[in-house]
Amino acid sequence: MNALTSALDIGAQELLPELEAIYKDLHRNPELSMQEVRTAGIAADYLAAQGFEVSRRIGLTGVVGVLKNGAGPTVMLRADMDALPVAEATGLPYASTVKAKDEDGIEVDVSHACGHDMHVTWLMGAARLLSRHRNVWKGTVLAVFQPGEEVGRGAQGMIDDGMLERFPKPDIILGQHVMVGEAGTIGYRSGVILSAGDSMKVRLFGRGSHGSQPQTSIDPVIMAASTTMRLQTIVSREIAPIDSAVLTIGSLQAGTKENIIPDEATLKLNIRTYDEDVRDTMLSAIKRICCAECAASNAPREPEFTTLSSYPLTRNDVEATEKVAQAFKAQFGERAYETKPAGASEDFSVFGRTWKVPYVFWFVGGTDAQTYIKAREAKQLNAIPSNHSPRFAPALNPTLKAGLQAMLTATSAWLCGKGQKE
Repeated sequence: MNALTSALDIGAQELLPELEAIYKDLHRNPELSMQEVRTAGIAADYLAAQGFEVSRRIGLTGVVGVLKNGAGPTVMLRADMDALPVAEATGLPYASTVKAKDEDGIEVDVSHACGHDMHVTWLMGAARLLSRHRNVWKGTVLAVFQPGEEVGRGAQGMIDDGMLERFPKPDIILGQHVMVGEAGTIGYRSGVILSAGDSMKVRLFGRGSHGSQPQTSIDPVIMAASTTMRLQTIVSREIAPIDSAVLTIGSLQAGTKENIIPDEATLKLNIRTYDEDVRDTMLSAIKRICCAECAASNAPREPEFTTLSSYPLTRNDVEATEKVAQAFKAQFGERAYETKPAGASEDFSVFGRTWKVPYVFWFVGGTDAQTYIKAREAKQLNAIPSNHSPRFAPALNPTLKAGLQAMLTATSAWLCGKGQKE
């Protein structure tokens, strides 16, 4: 354990009550993607109070804090801020009851069903401890609070707003995510740790008519049903069994009344892949099948494809991950372990890909230990409410402290090198 992580252990008990209050406040007051005005303000004000040079409204609501502390590496720490259009059903005394209008102007329930409130709290705590203990490290810290992760636009939006030109180039970018797993454990992995994710909307065009006269129509409902079934064969018949891919039709919308054949139908689908070639095969096959089914139905025009979101693979740098893993093992012992890749997707890697610097992303377990152990023994882990579930609720303790420790431990692997006080 080095000086920085030792300082964390000394100061954590004093800081944790404050961080718990911050977390509960953020949890009660979630904000949708690209609407994180209140959350960003809290984070920015907190960084400023710790002596960071703060820039606000980067990529709309993003926040960047810079803390320079002599010659040394530059470490970027990232937390995402946005919540989801999900009605919370945790029953917690600090549960969200917030409603807001989404980008389409529709009022929706809002909650932190993915744990980004925990991510913001971790980074705020790490920023305070790094500022407080500047005597034990050297270098520069970039604390980045990112909007819009859930819509895949936040990281790119910050970059498009001149982030690369306005701030020091990092030597390493670090990020973490609370996930289902025994609370207090840390899961790391070299190479691919999160899938690529692509979502699209497909409009299928037919010819509407009366339900009693189907011969006068070109039925887009049948077209959509056939397309939905056929798309499932991409994974089962076009992707090798040793490869991994998922294709989900999350929405199929058509018509308004039982005796009216509509003019069009809309599919919304999502794919997850772990290999660029597999991703290309999936995207190509989706367009081929949609066009073929429309042609088979004698559709008046080809389908219309709209990209909803696109997330690249999160592929951790091998050398940097080994450095982080060694630090985790020293700090957490058996609580740090090598995890399998997750099916979720992130835009975290956009920063590293654009800056062309190594990055490392890892998981922090957030499930109550007894709940997790009991479910594992019963082989019922899939029954635990996961991220994006209305019942997803990280156990505050020890999740809050473990994530704080993990962020500082990984940071210290760069900022507390040879020749610095240990």
